[in-house]
Formats: sequence, structure tokens, C-alpha cells
Amino acid sequence: MELRHLRYFQVLAQTLNFTRAAELLHIAQPPLSRQIQQLEEELGVTLIERSRPLRLTEAGRFFHEHSSALLEQLTKVCDNTQRIGQGRKRWMGIGFAPSTLYGVLPQLISRLRSDEGIELGLSELTTVQQIEALKAGRIDIGFGRIHIADPSVLQIVLTEDPLVAALPANHPLQGKTICLADLAREPFVLYPGNPRPSYADHVLQLFARHSLRLDVVQWTNEMQTAIGLVAAGIGVTLVPSSVQQQHRQDVHYIPLQEQDATSPIILSLRTSDSSPLVSHCRELIGEFLEEAQR
Repeated sequence: MELRHLRYFQVLAQTLNFTRAAELLHIAQPPLSRQIQQLEEELGVTLIERSRPLRLTEAGRFFHEHSSALLEQLTKVCDNTQRIGQGRKRWMGIGFAPSTLYGVLPQLISRLRSDEGIELGLSELTTVQQIEALKAGRIDIGFGRIHIADPSVLQIVLTEDPLVAALPANHPLQGKTICLADLAREPFVLYPGNPRPSYADHVLQLFARHSLRLDVVQWTNEMQTAIGLVAAGIGVTLVPSSVQQQHRQDVHYIPLQEQDATSPIILSLRTSDSSPLVSHCRELIGEFLEEAQR
């Protein structure tokens, strides 16, 4: 299937007239008919009922709607590519772990999006995936949770987020002052299971420093899934305190006694990257952190 098949079908679906569609496309009618027939043969379905007047089949209506969105997105990509290539627009790729969306990242995204000269690309990635994406040039900066030693990547700890215990409603520990030892005696939901190393290793190391071992009854790949399993009574878990901004009636968050029970938000960028846009992002992040401390 080629792009011309999609474009030809779009015009025909809008006009429902082979003659008019051919005129708009500046081609003869027989080649247009052949192109539409090729498209239908490749898909293995009929898109146009050759009646008077022409009508889209149910499959044709579905294909029209979704291929329209595809072509619209492609047009936007092409336009922005031209602007970036001509120096009229700059592209900024940001990778982020979902739990970092509760810090300065939303402010940074909002500020960059307000700049018409910047095209922003957002990618949900673990810290490990961010490092690879940075080295490959797919993103320019990343927001993660774990330290990774790589000479080509600079990591800067922005904040230390206290960890809190997430407990199901009416749990016996609710309303008490608790410590890691209390959680080690509970069935534990740990995340993410893959890829590793990850936040899960950070949690395991935290308990190991206190000579404690976890009884992991369930692994999951997403923090929100882990919280949902806590609400279902599967076990307890540890989450960054900033997650409490998402209020749930079926989950309670309890602070811990241990001062070292924290999780960093880490900014990752290429060691050799001195681009003005990355420098601008670092300045904005610094401003947001200062404002948060006032």
C-alpha cells in the first residue's frame, strides 16, 4: 500500500464521484479506478459500492475515518520537519517515567508548548530506555528515577521524593506510625517487573540496607496497576509521595519513619550536549525548583 492509494481514496470518499475526484487529483479517471481497485484487493474488502450514487461500505467508512487521521498526522510531521530543517522551528524530545509527572516536568512541558518555535516530542520511557534513546538521539532530555553509570550520559538529581506506603482502605496499619519493617511483614506489590534495573531495584536495595527482605506476592509493570492491586487488597507497596496528588478513596498513603526512604527524580542528558535548547530547559527547571522551595 502506498501513500497515493490513501490520498486517492480520501478524495474519492469525499466526492463520491470518480470523475470529480479525478479532476481534483489531476489524473484521468481510469488510473484512479485502478488505484482504488488495487487498494481494495490489498485490503481484501470492498470500500466503495459502485452504485448510483457511489456509497462507502461500512469498511470504507471505517477506513476513511482512520486514514484521514493518519494523513493529517503525516502532513503535520512533514510540515514540522520542513520548519525544523529550515531553522524556523526547533524540535525537543523529552523522555519520562510516568511517576515523574508529579514534579517540575508538567511545568516544563507547559512552558515549552507555549513557545510556537518549539515542536515538542514526548515519550513515556523507563530510565534505562531513556539512556538508550539519548544515545541514539531520539530524545534530548529524560526524567527518571534510577542512577545509571554511563560516561556518555550526565545525570542530575533534581529532588529527593519521600516514599510513602500505599495501603488498602481499612488496613490495620492505617493511622499508625510505620517503618519499613512493618511493610516487610506484609504481602508486597512491586513494580516495574521489566525492564531492569528499575525502581523495583531501588526499593529492594532500600529494604536490604535495613537488613529486610520483601515478600513480593505480585509483580506489575505500571505504578497505577500496583496501586489498583493495593486497592483490591492484594498487598501493599511504596510510591513517591507526589503520587498522593491522585486522590483515591480506596487507598491510603502513610509516611515512613526512615529518612532515607526516598526516590530521586533524575534529569538525564547527553554529556556532550551544549545545545541552546537543552540549556534553556535546564534554566527553566532551575527556576521551577526555586519556586517550589519558596
